[in-house]
Amino acid sequence: MLRIGVDLGGTKIEAVCLDELGNELFKKRIATPREYKLTLDAIVSLVEEAETQLGKRAAVGVGIPGIISPKTGLVKNANATWINGHQLDKDLGARLEREVKVANDANCFAVSEAVDGAGEGKALVFGVIIGTGCGGGLAVCSRVHEGGNGLSGEWGHNPLPWMTAEEHKSTECFCGQHDCIETFISGTGFIRDYQQGGGEPVSSGCQIMALVEAGDSVATLAFERYMDRLARALAHIINAVDPDIIVLGGGMSNVDAIYPRLPRLLSQYVLGGECMTPVVKNRFGGSSGVRGAAWLWPA
Repeated sequence: MLRIGVDLGGTKIEAVCLDELGNELFKKRIATPREYKLTLDAIVSLVEEAETQLGKRAAVGVGIPGIISPKTGLVKNANATWINGHQLDKDLGARLEREVKVANDANCFAVSEAVDGAGEGKALVFGVIIGTGCGGGLAVCSRVHEGGNGLSGEWGHNPLPWMTAEEHKSTECFCGQHDCIETFISGTGFIRDYQQGGGEPVSSGCQIMALVEAGDSVATLAFERYMDRLARALAHIINAVDPDIIVLGGGMSNVDAIYPRLPRLLSQYVLGGECMTPVVKNRFGGSSGVRGAAWLWPA
């Protein structure tokens, strides 16, 4: 069985075709047209190109930066705003003459890492994307768990747990709430906090980490705050769901200093003062989401 995964982002669309062992047989990336019909055309073109090249018909899964509402069947909450309010799965299915599975991109990330990534063999995998924003996804037995509202894993839009007086009402989120986890532990939140703490202008978390390694005190304090907030946020998930493993993705997952520090910090916040949950870096990097879209079709 061949599986085609499509990762629909705000700036690029990537497609990959996997064989039954997860080997990549086709891969291509194109710019995202910022209009609904043209986006459909682009996805259909990528699928047809892959199938023509390989000479076989494939199952198709698509990861999107939003969800399909279980109530209306329409896309909502997507930052690729032109797909909101449309029946993306049905429209693509009609064009491709087959059922098309569509899921949130963070859920696709979790599935990818659960099937043959860093969480392989684990029954309950929580996938975290900490980049420009902050997303989460839950894979149960290597399958997406979407929940009754399609919101499973969206813990980034809950308040940061155990806030200090200084943190309370200190950030605003695009979702309309204050003090969302995303505003503190995303790469964007890390930069914001560093600069508010007196840091020099930077454009990435990697620049701050270079300053940490150089012994810069402002950067070091910002990273210590970041680590404590990340631990609080993940402990919240462990207390509620107790996943077998947590896999980190996104730009901040490449900060290697995170991993040796987290176990001690998590134990301070997980109920009972103990935490055995592994928190690990992803296996497939930027390709994890598109691979997960393909793995929406189980064996």
